[in-house]
Amino acid sequence: MDENRMYTTVQGDMWDHIAWQFYGDVKYIGFLFSGNPTLLDIHVFSAGTKVYIPELPEDYDEDIPEWRL
Repeated sequence: MDENRMYTTVQGDMWDHIAWQFYGDVKYIGFLFSGNPTLLDIHVFSAGTKVYIPELPEDYDEDIPEWRL
C-alpha cells in the first residue's frame, strides 16, 4: 500500500470522522471499509492504528449509492 495514503489514528477516531476528514462527506465510508477489511471489527480506534485511505474513483457517480458500484 502507498504510505502516502495511510492515516495514523488518534484515540477516539471513528470511521465516519475519518471519511469526513479525508473525503469531505461520510457517504464515502464504504471506500474506507473496502480498503481496510482487517479493521472492520473496530468501531472506535485507539491511537496509532494505520488506516489506508483509498482514492475515490474518477468516474464515481455521486447519485449512485456506493453499494451499487
